[in-house]
Amino acid sequence: MPNLGTVLKEEIARLARKEIRTQVGKTQKQVAEQRREIAELKRVNTELNRRLNFLEKREKQRLEQPVEPKVIIQKSDGTTEPETTARFSPKWLAKHREKLDLSAADYAKLVGCSPLSIYKWEKGESTPRVAQREALAAIRGIGKREALRRIELIS
Repeated sequence: MPNLGTVLKEEIARLARKEIRTQVGKTQKQVAEQRREIAELKRVNTELNRRLNFLEKREKQRLEQPVEPKVIIQKSDGTTEPETTARFSPKWLAKHREKLDLSAADYAKLVGCSPLSIYKWEKGESTPRVAQREALAAIRGIGKREALRRIELIS
């Protein structure tokens, strides 16, 4: 005849195993569902990174392309010079650079010239050539975040 203590101990162990199985089953289902979600998020992340890299390359190529002048003027000496409709003001340049909170070196990267040119343009000692005026016109409406993003792409 079995001992009452061992029978009771076996019954408690059986019930405990049964209860553990029900609890663990729920947890296993949740873990499997979360693993599926993680795998899907990894796929989406990979796709978005691929698209971002593609767009960054395209934007960098676009920024590296020279700006084409719109109108060509015939000079009296027989040479032609492209004319730009972009106006230039030293005060505007200084204010725009200050608004973007950029150094002359960083601003020069955006325009495609040297930092010394930026200083001279701001002081009114010289004026930008037509191609540089077009580049200045191209960055006229950008904000600080866009400027920093473009500088990062150029660098």
